[in-house]
Amino acid sequence: MAFKKHTTNSFFGDFLYDAIVPEDHFLRIARETIDWERYTKKLLKYYKGRAKVGRAPYKPSVLLRMLFLVYLYDISERQAEEQTNLNMAMKYFVGLGADERVPDHSTLTYFKERLLESGSDSLEEVFKELIIQAKRLGVEFGEIQILDSVHTHADINIGRDNGRKSKGEDSVDKGAKWGVKHSRKVKDDQGNIHHQKECFLGYKAHVSLNEKTGIVTSLRVTSGNKYDGEYLPSLVKKDKAKRLIAKKKLEGSASRQIYAADKGYDDGDNHTFLNNEEMGDAIRIKGTRLTKKDKNKGPWLRLVESNDYKQGLKVRYKIERKFGEAKKHHGFSRAKYRSLKKYRLQTTFTFMALNLKEIMV
Repeated sequence: MAFKKHTTNSFFGDFLYDAIVPEDHFLRIARETIDWERYTKKLLKYYKGRAKVGRAPYKPSVLLRMLFLVYLYDISERQAEEQTNLNMAMKYFVGLGADERVPDHSTLTYFKERLLESGSDSLEEVFKELIIQAKRLGVEFGEIQILDSVHTHADINIGRDNGRKSKGEDSVDKGAKWGVKHSRKVKDDQGNIHHQKECFLGYKAHVSLNEKTGIVTSLRVTSGNKYDGEYLPSLVKKDKAKRLIAKKKLEGSASRQIYAADKGYDDGDNHTFLNNEEMGDAIRIKGTRLTKKDKNKGPWLRLVESNDYKQGLKVRYKIERKFGEAKKHHGFSRAKYRSLKKYRLQTTFTFMALNLKEIMV
């Protein structure tokens, strides 16, 4: 395999970086802690010539880290090119010599399109690799997983888009759908109670977060109109495939993995699924299950009194903090691109950036 040559081992590559980039800088630690070359091996199969024929390409690990900066600092591909050329810490993280020009934004866009064309498997593989490396670095995952969804507004001017639809034209983002952020009861001047809904046009990311580490372990993305509870089984199965906790460790303790979630996941099928998978159930039970006047509420009353239920719901709030961080510091409140598959890329890299911050702590 032949890749584009870099000057990382030249006088400039070593001397200037050692003189300018502090040893405790986040990007220096991130480059030296994570084995980024493993990504080259994993992503090379998505290159037609596999770096054996044609013009020598940039290493996939170099372009991956460039794209990583886009989501870590909430900037565009053009800004990533400009800032990495000027910022020594960023250039060091990417893996280039101090005297080199970084890949231009069009190269970065082409790399992004290659990932998108490869389908969801390539993004899942990229996301999973960071979890694998976290485990190899000695990160110990806890037994409580928290599930929830976070919404992202579509990159659309709704007024103009409605104007297009009124003329019989398609929306500029066909994947975006109307969904409900939350519903609450409000009382009008006459004392009547109404359900008030706050809606959004966009997408949802369905997330599984490990409570102990703060690391997001599994993701699913959908349009904004999907029901959250439908995605609990797939998230649990993704977590299970990653073997977050060694089986021997679970067998050697009195506890088991617990899944906590809000009332949006309170579905009989989800409770049955967790029971069949021998997982702890901490899905918040709706009040109607506990107040109904029949003999069938017994199992629900026992569930809310169980240790699994109490432990899981006690820490469920932590996932809201993670969503707040994603929106405030990483631009996740609004979609960077249009279409569901591009939103999948944004979601993958946003939560990878958040995971890297947790791993480096």
